[in-house]
This record gives sequence, C-alpha cells and structure tokens, in this order.
Amino acid sequence: MLLVPMCRGPDKSLTFDGATDEVATGRELVVLLHGLARTSHSMRKMERELQEAGFLTLNRGYPSRRDSVDELVDGFLKPLVDEVVEKRDPDRIHFVTHSLGGILLRYYVKQYGPERIGRVVMLAPPNHGSEMPDNLKGFAPYRWVFGKVGQELGTGDDDVPAGLPPARFEVGVIAGTRSWWNPLAWFWMAGDNDGTVTVESARLEGMTDFREVSSGHSLIMRHREVIELTRRFLETGGF
Repeated sequence: MLLVPMCRGPDKSLTFDGATDEVATGRELVVLLHGLARTSHSMRKMERELQEAGFLTLNRGYPSRRDSVDELVDGFLKPLVDEVVEKRDPDRIHFVTHSLGGILLRYYVKQYGPERIGRVVMLAPPNHGSEMPDNLKGFAPYRWVFGKVGQELGTGDDDVPAGLPPARFEVGVIAGTRSWWNPLAWFWMAGDNDGTVTVESARLEGMTDFREVSSGHSLIMRHREVIELTRRFLETGGF
C-alpha cells in the first residue's frame, strides 16, 4: 500500500484501498520527489497545499544518499511509476520535484520515455549541474553527507546532467536567487544563484515556463510564492 503522511482535513493522499480510491476518483495525481539528503517530510507543506487545491498526492521518500542516479531511477522511481500505473491507470502523472528529484525524473524520461508524464514543476533543479560538487567531491565529509549522487551532479561533460536530453514534457522551472546562507557560493558561482544551483543552471531547454524567486535552495519548496506558482502551473500549464 502507498501511503503519505497524514495531514489535517480530508485525506487526499494516494493509498490503494477502496475507500480512498472512491474519494479520489477523477482527481489529478501529483508525485512529489524530494532532493538530495532530504526526506519526504521536506515536501509536506507543498503536499498539504496541493491537497487543499484538490490534487491527489503521493510523497514517498527514497535513499538519496545511498544510491547513484541510475540506481535510484531503476530501484525507486520506475517501480513507483509502474505501481501507480498498475493500480490507478491514470492518463497522466504530474510531478513536483526539488533539486535532485528533477534530475531523477529527467533520467527516467531518458531511459523509459515521457509516456504518462503530465505537467512537471522543478524547484531549483541542477539541470546543468552545480559547482558545489565540482569543488567538493574530493572532500571526505562531503562524500559522507551526499553519497554517490553527490559525485554525479557537477557541471562536467562526464556528470549526469550533461547526458540528459531537453524536456519532452510540460515543465515549469523555478529558480532561487538568495545565496547569502552559503558563503562558498560567493567564490564558486557566477551570477545569481540559490547557494547551490545558479539560475542559469536551473534553466532547461524545451521548458514551458520559468520563474525566479527570492529563496535559498534548501527551503524553496516551502516558500509561499513558490507553492502558489506550483499550483498555478499544475492547473493551467503556466506560471
């Protein structure tokens, strides 16, 4: 059974028991994918707001620090999508991703195609990599905190983002511009950035819409404006 954290008010989470399916009939499904070294709890505020807007949500954690990008896609994301398709057979599945979550979705689409992928909102995605792994991947504490994936998200030609194709689905990208919390960004990042990902790196060829907000990387998914923009894109296809 799929289960997301409980919240106040009617439960619009995706479970596969008869009662919830009956309540959820006709609702649009949104899968939330958290970022590196985070948990599903980091997306709960976003999840609650989307539920209040009438969406059915699925917010499941994954071992972002343990596995590589390809292992996470084959071991977590593909089985998750397959399970949703088997149990509900939706015409389309929407996604809201934070940081690494966007890279996992793009890798999934590269491997398995964009069929059934609906509207996607990417929050602070390192679509062209991040300078942080470039400079820290050889540093033991960094490797311990961020695991295999932390070695794969740089800006080099051999890093995972460089090998991913342009968007083949409706996608809105939101980039943050507050970097004051991370002094290392002052030395390693050129141009506006959120302390981890530059605004230019967040951009994605083929994206449907783009917006910058005054937010740092780690908490962008809790930003009031970001939540409103996310809801608007899922409902209308634009910010």
